[in-house]
Amino acid sequence: METRADPRTGWTFLTNHARVLSLISRDPDIRMRDVATACQVTERAVQSIVTDLEAGGYITRSREGRRNRYHVNPDTELRHPAEAGHTVAALLALLEGPPDVAPAGPTALPPRTGGAG
Repeated sequence: METRADPRTGWTFLTNHARVLSLISRDPDIRMRDVATACQVTERAVQSIVTDLEAGGYITRSREGRRNRYHVNPDTELRHPAEAGHTVAALLALLEGPPDVAPAGPTALPPRTGGAG
């Protein structure tokens, strides 16, 4: 039997910023529309999060033809004082798990495909 978080609780363990960062690290060519669908937020919200992540130095964006390609800056430290000294690379390793172990369940993030990091 599959159990899901009750959407009425109003909170989750991860922020949308962490979810977006993780998806971008797994697929540097991902479309914002696909990120929005995976995170269950609007495309406009994703665009705002990507802007925040860029401004904070967590990702960089480059143009390849008509598409954007993203690069995660793995050595950037997390912002909150409680995570002082921890890097983006450590967070992504925790979220993504060992590279040879596929996440389980229908709500799992897609396996990492890109060389971001």
